[in-house]
Amino acid sequence: MMKDKAGLVTGAGSGIGRAGALAFAKNGARVVVSDIDEAAGRETVEIIEASGGKAVFFQCDVSDEEQVKALVDATVSNFGQLDFAFNNAGMNGVFAPIGETDSATWDRVMKVNLYSTFYCLKHEVNAMLKTGGGAIVNTASAAGLIGIANNAPYTASKFGVVGITRNAAIDYGPLGIRINALTPGSTTSPMMKNAFEQNPPEFRERILSAIPMRGLAEPEDQADAVVWLCSDQARMVTGISLAVDGGWLAGK
Repeated sequence: MMKDKAGLVTGAGSGIGRAGALAFAKNGARVVVSDIDEAAGRETVEIIEASGGKAVFFQCDVSDEEQVKALVDATVSNFGQLDFAFNNAGMNGVFAPIGETDSATWDRVMKVNLYSTFYCLKHEVNAMLKTGGGAIVNTASAAGLIGIANNAPYTASKFGVVGITRNAAIDYGPLGIRINALTPGSTTSPMMKNAFEQNPPEFRERILSAIPMRGLAEPEDQADAVVWLCSDQARMVTGISLAVDGGWLAGK
């Protein structure tokens, strides 16, 4: 679905980001794999190349706008174009009631989850306008559509990602750029592992029992949805928040 396309994936060293990078490459795209963790990112590139795909690594802290601009510039420099972007990098923060949440945690989560989305969108759309358009997917969360207990910074940041996605879709739809949000439900990723570790054992059972399909999503489930959103098969889809959550949101 992505033959002759080129783009970037942030947070591509593990979890949903790695699965996304692999899925884009499998579908014929050339991919800039980006992560703050150099070893993990380079491992993703090695996996892609071992399968016959084309990828390069670019280290980037997405909370730093200059590094984000350099990432976008490097993608265009390497491949001559930016057709798609999967803005996936993010973090959980600390699970605690808002009255026990320190300002440093709030600021860090906002920078990594929300500010980074703004930085990425800003520089990606400007690059895409030079080549006639493209498609962007921002990773939000089911927590960006409803409240989640004891995780105010994460929830607020992901609500923000949904909002900026809708706004950007309106702004750039007339200019040939589609912008959507992925809102994953509970997924077998490092972030989900971190959430389980921060909470009591019954937290996992409570999560699973609330999912109609009675299981966690796999990173590949999220990745397949992202590739579709960036492909021409979704040419009239923009401004949506696509939930891949096993039905968890259906009764909320």
